[in-house]
Amino acid sequence: MCYDLAFSTSIESVFDYLPELKDMGQLDMSFEPTYHKVAQAYPKWPVVVNDNGTLKLMKFEWGVIPNYMKTPEEIKKGRKWMVNARSEKVLDTKAYWSRIRRNRCLVPATGFFEHREIPGWKNKVPYYIRLKNRDIFFIAGLYAYSHLPNPETGELPGTFTVLTRDANDVMSRIHNGGDNAGRMPLILPVEYEQEWLRPDLSDEGIRRILNYSLPSDEMAYWTVNSVRKAKPDDEGVIERVEYADLPAL
Repeated sequence: MCYDLAFSTSIESVFDYLPELKDMGQLDMSFEPTYHKVAQAYPKWPVVVNDNGTLKLMKFEWGVIPNYMKTPEEIKKGRKWMVNARSEKVLDTKAYWSRIRRNRCLVPATGFFEHREIPGWKNKVPYYIRLKNRDIFFIAGLYAYSHLPNPETGELPGTFTVLTRDANDVMSRIHNGGDNAGRMPLILPVEYEQEWLRPDLSDEGIRRILNYSLPSDEMAYWTVNSVRKAKPDDEGVIERVEYADLPAL
């Protein structure tokens, strides 16, 4: 799936790819660069939404709080499963994600992490993955406002989920184990980014975008130290680490 993201550049870099945000006076958002955030900590993250025809850069919490979770106890138990959504479920009328498919967002990132199983090895090997030709990229997402107010502010927080799809060749070899093996985030090409946000996008248009698979040769990747151990949030998180006797992908 996609539980670990990086956004290691300034928030202003989003405006280079979506200059309309700058034109709409979106320059005052504060967001500190981060080399690693884990989904199940429900961090606040920048997302781009289309609000009545206007693109807006917002800070939402990672992890949708669906309206069928009625109590804090239900949220604590079930929210961890709402940080990702399978793209195959977005148009499935029996799935919750279909109900909020009109609430589409872009989730900017500079990279993400995934783990590879090696036969005979005790621990999985972590990889950092980014795009070769872009400093940042956008993952397709869905969002919803929580129906339960923040107990401190009384506000209804915005929440989002990251869409995943079947992995391409490289990612299927990296993300090769566990219950959700063979998945990767739905990274969009430039031509689909703003289209994903169009309010009038039909279900057929949604399906076309959901079927997009980023080619393997557009990805750069290398092995890193574990991101499951606490460490300073700096560039050391994504430094290349060599593992002795690691089989080639």
